[in-house]
Amino acid sequence: MASCVRLTLFLVLLCSPFIVDAVNRDQFKRCDQSSFCRRCRKMESGKTPYQLLPDTFVQNESMITIDLFNKDTGVSYILQVTTLKESTFRLYINEKNPLHLRYKTEYALHDQPQTVNIDLVEKNAESITVVKGENKAILHVNPFKVDLYSQDVLMISANARGLMRFEHLRTKPVKSEQDENEAAETKNNTYPGDSADDDPGAWEESFKEHHDSKPFGPEAVAMDFSFPGSEHAYGIPEHADSLALRSTKSTDPYRLYNLDVFEYETNERMSVYGAIPVLYAHGKDKSSGVFWHNTAETWIDILSSADNNVVESIVNFVSGSAKKSQVDAYFMSESGVIDVFFMLGPKPLDVFRQYTVLTGTAPLPQMFALGYHQSRWNYNDQDDVATIAESFDIHDIPLEVMWLDIEYTDNKKYFTWDSRKFPNPLEMIHNLTTKGRKLVVIIDPHIKRDNNYFLHNDATNMGYYIKNRDGKDYEGWCWPGSSSYLDFFDPKVVEYYISLYDLDKFHGTTNDVYIWNDMNEPSVFNGPEVTAPKDLVHHGGWEHRDVHNINGHMYIRATYEALFRRSGGSLRPFVLTRSFFAGSQRYAAMWTGDNTAEWSHLRISYPMCLSVAISGMSFCGADIGGFFKNPDSELFIRWYQAGAWLPFYRQHSHIETKRREPWTFNEETTQIVRDTLRLRYSYLPLWYTLFREHEINGLPVIRPLWAHYPTESETFTIDDHLLLGDAILVRPVFQSGATEVSVYFPGEGKVTWYDIDTMLPYQNAGYVNIPVTIHKIPVFQKSGSIVPRKMRIRRSTVAMKNDPYTLIIIADSNGKASGNLYIDDETSFEYRHGKYLYLRLTLNGYKISTTIIDNLASYETQSWLERIDIVNPPKRIKSAQLDSRSMGKVTLETTYNPHNDVLTIRKPGVNMGEAWVIELLS
Repeated sequence: MASCVRLTLFLVLLCSPFIVDAVNRDQFKRCDQSSFCRRCRKMESGKTPYQLLPDTFVQNESMITIDLFNKDTGVSYILQVTTLKESTFRLYINEKNPLHLRYKTEYALHDQPQTVNIDLVEKNAESITVVKGENKAILHVNPFKVDLYSQDVLMISANARGLMRFEHLRTKPVKSEQDENEAAETKNNTYPGDSADDDPGAWEESFKEHHDSKPFGPEAVAMDFSFPGSEHAYGIPEHADSLALRSTKSTDPYRLYNLDVFEYETNERMSVYGAIPVLYAHGKDKSSGVFWHNTAETWIDILSSADNNVVESIVNFVSGSAKKSQVDAYFMSESGVIDVFFMLGPKPLDVFRQYTVLTGTAPLPQMFALGYHQSRWNYNDQDDVATIAESFDIHDIPLEVMWLDIEYTDNKKYFTWDSRKFPNPLEMIHNLTTKGRKLVVIIDPHIKRDNNYFLHNDATNMGYYIKNRDGKDYEGWCWPGSSSYLDFFDPKVVEYYISLYDLDKFHGTTNDVYIWNDMNEPSVFNGPEVTAPKDLVHHGGWEHRDVHNINGHMYIRATYEALFRRSGGSLRPFVLTRSFFAGSQRYAAMWTGDNTAEWSHLRISYPMCLSVAISGMSFCGADIGGFFKNPDSELFIRWYQAGAWLPFYRQHSHIETKRREPWTFNEETTQIVRDTLRLRYSYLPLWYTLFREHEINGLPVIRPLWAHYPTESETFTIDDHLLLGDAILVRPVFQSGATEVSVYFPGEGKVTWYDIDTMLPYQNAGYVNIPVTIHKIPVFQKSGSIVPRKMRIRRSTVAMKNDPYTLIIIADSNGKASGNLYIDDETSFEYRHGKYLYLRLTLNGYKISTTIIDNLASYETQSWLERIDIVNPPKRIKSAQLDSRSMGKVTLETTYNPHNDVLTIRKPGVNMGEAWVIELLS
């Protein structure tokens, strides 16, 4: 990389993983190199030592409490089952008398889960049944197991295979030399019961040159979950792998441990930057899910009778000679408690919503954030930024944001500027904002240890850094060289960090400057697995091992609050993060990290973003063109075309790569990219509406096909298509030289899909080979839908704010269609105070109308209705009549195109803020 020839980074790179050509697997652990994963994976099925003690049963309005006993160790645990809203149960297990407190996850849930009263509890010697509405949880006494039912259908079983493990806290055993020799001789034996003392990695563990002191010894927790009737599992991002999770029967489990994996490989279960421990299981008849509320390192085994990689069924439920499908999962975490939420669906959209009820939804972003972002490591200086922004205008290409990577700072010191390269940042920002554009700058968590740096001095003097085991400030290596890391679990540190964004402190910034938080796993070049040691100590005495996976979440949480306060709570913050956890959608967008200019990385961007989207975090994208290496023009074009249908749309590239702004290849490439960006911008009203609806109802903005077509088995493994809402079907081109692609049209013939450019229908259900050229990818709109668009594409969304709307209406076989449109000021939080329009658009035979969904809200918009295109309209229409409060009755001209069966109504002219009706007249 270019930094290899930069003297300032020479010492850093001696300790850095970033000097190889591909992922160095030896830097990262396998399960058999992790003592807790080894121990948990060696548990024998069907031999659980746990049983409930019915005499300890206690009940209140929404919770039952009972003791759980381990017969092998004599240790007692407290077990609680709580009934929650939205068909959800919570199971919580902790030691009854722990040697010291165990970490209980905080900050992932958006609030205390809302409980609902239990309807009925039934007890007998063998079980305890907790009933809430159509759902119930049956706790089996001995052996311990929990079965979750919806409408008397078994949805989930916990500990059905008896693999639960809860390693109680203990004092370190003192052994004689003879004992130690005997232990060494038997170290490969299966560990009986819950005893972990003989595991050579239980009390201290080394990996490569790194030593983990493990002062509290073994404290792993694990539980197995079975999903009878399900065929596939999904979720547990982030992995560069297929959307449908693959069997781990003969491989390592999936790993959740936020890591900076250089040039990560595709189709792998290795950890990368984020960790969301939510898993969904789906079959033709039902969907359900579990949320494993734990922030420590976690491994997950997946077995499925429907997995193509599994030769034989894992579990057979005998009904005659028939074999029924089942998914099994096994969650194993290094520390913490067992805290799991069971979400009983029963449909995909139900379970997605149930998860976001727990962890929250993303706030509506500003409109600019949904436009196009231009980035590079690094734009050279202030003049370079101005030149690039001006070139977008010269080439008539829309642009929202220019981005600056680490080189804008004074020697990698964040909240500063390089005074030579950026002598007048306010002027640079002003030149962008006068054209409706913004600036994003990077702020990373590593703080340069430099006595001439105010932030380092403050953090040192006030004790704000994460500490070593000996209580001293931890020192690692990252881009600035020697670095330390602020402890965002300390409220005082958070308040200090927030204050740094005040405009009178972060000089050279304005409210139009937004923030990119990178490297926040945290990335530590000389640390174990390129991250922070597990035995570091955070505020409250918690070890880093307890909270590692939520470290990046805590960072963006503070950044979001800083931007919110900076504007006095008026402007919606925009933050981009690389690392994330459950609930991070409340604070930031994310991207898939340092990908490569290869077709496989373009292809994997879709399952990666779909996986995080169904896990609550819709605002996902991938670096257009690939971060590493140089794409050719074909890959460049195809990446722009595919990326236009992912929520976050940014080009970003490595410092060593060639310049790759949209005009840097040839005129044809520039034209195609221009057309692609304009297409994206025309659909911004739909994107914006879907993001608002996500905030309201928790549904993903982009969705896998099985979310809306849950009974079509073909959709279960499709992850090279996506649905934008439920109306737009996208199938990009992921292969070089393609002249056709296979598109799956869902709906079993009850839905017709129309090419968005030609409006020609595809009525055949299932797979159809669609011809493609370099100029477009297959994108279709569903019959029965109404999609709002803006067809006047300008330099930025600010310039488009008051532009008129076009409605694309595709009538179904009954002459009906519907859709929604959301409008507000596109920047502020005034929408949370009723300043918005939320409209229902309908076609019913000969009548098109709009109604206001929320009559308590209002917003004065200057936008008006410019055009309506009706596909598959009523026959022999000669004119149309508009009836509205402001315009009265007005006759409108219509034109009809027989080649694609489209009726067009031009310039109705009615304001979008009022209700209206248009009658089609024959």
